Amino acid sequence: MLILLPPSEGKTRPARGKPLDLEQLSFPALRDARQSVLDALVHVCRSRPAHALDLLGLSPNQAELIERDAHLDSEPTATADRVYTGVLYDSLNLRSLDPTARRKATRTVVISSALFGAVRISDRIPAYRLSAGTTLPRAGALNSLWRKSLGPVMTQAMGTGLAVDLRSSPYVAMWRPTREQAQQVVSVRVLAQHSDGRRITVSHFNKSTKGELARALIRDAKTPRTVDALAEIWSHHGFVVDVPKPAKDGTSPQLHVITAT
Repeated sequence: MLILLPPSEGKTRPARGKPLDLEQLSFPALRDARQSVLDALVHVCRSRPAHALDLLGLSPNQAELIERDAHLDSEPTATADRVYTGVLYDSLNLRSLDPTARRKATRTVVISSALFGAVRISDRIPAYRLSAGTTLPRAGALNSLWRKSLGPVMTQAMGTGLAVDLRSSPYVAMWRPTREQAQQVVSVRVLAQHSDGRRITVSHFNKSTKGELARALIRDAKTPRTVDALAEIWSHHGFVVDVPKPAKDGTSPQLHVITAT
């Protein structure tokens, strides 16, 4: 089983730690693509910082983030579970897990990254600023670059198990399962239900709910291999879960988690 998570936009900068070593990251097949993106990001931030601000969607008072990206090759690193912060990761609260759950998280959680493609929680990374959907001079459109590289890596990582996809849309675009893999990947939508029965996509509580869903799955002793088994685990942990009818076009199955408005 894999639990696919988005990164956080905000990140905690390590106060100290070894510099980045691409050779030590999980998924070594991504090494060349990571180097290409890293070199392109560092180059534009060093040579054209004003352009980099616009490119990364930052304001002038966030120039410190450009300076940090310009020196990612020497920035201190920490494990990804300490660097990624924000609503989803606060709810997931990886550092509070007991040793058994921690080992499961290390095996199963895969975090999407515009800079690294994909990392595990034990990988040492610097705090960086780069979002999926960015087009970098020298590297091109990152979504396209990662789609070419992540396919074989994700196929190997999934094996014959289930992948629970909690990623946000920009990171879904970096890797989509093939038609043959589609039934192994369960996408999850968090919906709010009104008193009149209408259901709408949740925005405010989406990230926190997905963090809670990931935490429940990590803490549970079972490893689901089907959509129904996944729904049963989350129901056991108090979530209201709906399994829609499978799509006839062979796309990945969906699972809906319902919250009250």
